[in-house]
Amino acid sequence: MQEFVDFTNGIIWSPALIYLCLGAGLFYSILTRFVQVRMFREMWILLFSGRASEKGISSFQALAVSLSGRVGTGNIAGVAAAIGFGGPGAVFWMWVVAFLGAATAYTESTLAQIYKEEHEGQYRGGPAFYFEKAMGQKWFAWIFAIATILACGICLPGVQANSIGNAVEATFGSGAMIETTMGTLSFAKILTGTVVVLILGFIIFGGVKRIANFTQIVVPFMALAYIIIAAVIVLLNIDMLPGVIGMILEDAFTPMAGMGAAIGWGVKRGVYSNEAGQGTGPHAAAAAAVEHPAQQGLVQAFSVYIDTLFVCSATAFMILITGAYNVHGVGDTFLVQNLGADIAANGPLFTQQAIERVLPGLGNPFVAFALFFFSFTTILAYYYIAETNIAYIQRTFKIPGMIGALKLVLMAATFYGAVKTANLAWGLGDIGVGLMAWLNIAGILIIFFMSKPALKALKDYEEQHKAGVDSYTFNPLKLGIKNATFWEKRHAKKTTKVNKETEKETELV
Repeated sequence: MQEFVDFTNGIIWSPALIYLCLGAGLFYSILTRFVQVRMFREMWILLFSGRASEKGISSFQALAVSLSGRVGTGNIAGVAAAIGFGGPGAVFWMWVVAFLGAATAYTESTLAQIYKEEHEGQYRGGPAFYFEKAMGQKWFAWIFAIATILACGICLPGVQANSIGNAVEATFGSGAMIETTMGTLSFAKILTGTVVVLILGFIIFGGVKRIANFTQIVVPFMALAYIIIAAVIVLLNIDMLPGVIGMILEDAFTPMAGMGAAIGWGVKRGVYSNEAGQGTGPHAAAAAAVEHPAQQGLVQAFSVYIDTLFVCSATAFMILITGAYNVHGVGDTFLVQNLGADIAANGPLFTQQAIERVLPGLGNPFVAFALFFFSFTTILAYYYIAETNIAYIQRTFKIPGMIGALKLVLMAATFYGAVKTANLAWGLGDIGVGLMAWLNIAGILIIFFMSKPALKALKDYEEQHKAGVDSYTFNPLKLGIKNATFWEKRHAKKTTKVNKETEKETELV
């Protein structure tokens, strides 16, 4: 199984996908005139301005749901893997893919808002919806929907649960070894998997509102706590920070693990962590209740900064400043070995060791605690994404019990990931991420060359912002955007309401 997974990943994560991720980010950065820099202040204002409605969640809740997908095990174990296999220079390429990816995140999330639908009392949207409506290619939308259901419902939850299981085992020990049909498993992992699945079931059976309410509290709190711990470690070793930054920059272009390894692992783990271009973030973006589609696109672009430039950088600085890492060479050799050869690079142990070296007794439990919440909220985001794509398919084929089956399968995949080996879990996760990234980035580039809807929305929003309007409006037909039925109906209702109010005022005069 491991050999098949590795072979498949070699095909999916070929240099072509690496260049596609970076190229798309650069392409949209130039076209939007680096919206991720120009409109940074506007992103911050919008973050707290939106309100939830009966059918949609607020901009901040949508950010929290998407951040729960972005801020996960990739920020702790993923950064460790990037350093362990790509060298310190991989961190630089994570920064690059985050900076450029913010423009991609704006584009895909704005598209999700433009082409969203109202479905059973709540807003739904995402790549499958905009592929059908903007590209006019339903078959392509179906391929993405099926690939996303498989990725988010089966492949990706195991990665998050695996990191939780490994962190708990490293903190409290493995306990008794138990023989099962799945092999010899530690009591600690079995107990961890059971607890995670029980809590997961309680929340996902409560719907998107319960997911949003849970994540908007947990994600900001845990991200802030994690960054504070990292800041303490950096400040206690502040004299080493310039040397670490210099090492990252130097190794980015003359890497110890090879140029391809540094870029490849940096981009792979960068995309896995911040999800820009992957096609997962747009699902939460579409659920937000906003006045203009570009608003949520800007908020989602900001989430990439939070994920990579803050949380991932915090992990990288902790690991590199304390020297708690190895860099793998060819085969079983090491280019750098500061830790035991048995300490896996694709797990949370680098980070745990880094905190332990500066704050003894805190590293193992804190990382286990952080990973539980980071990874658990990411699993919730995966469920919501898979559910949205099932809802898309059920627009055409109503198959009873699909949502219930998804919940059971996702819970089973979560338990399986919690108790199995890290290499297999990460390998399956990489397949899921790679498939979605290929389909989504190719799709949004095709949509751009067909009609440029995300760019038209940005220009419209900037014009209204410059004019100082009290309330933003979005008329897709005026902008030459077709099939944005939700916004067409909304604009028509708003126009009718304004006309009636004008008539009443005229009659009174």
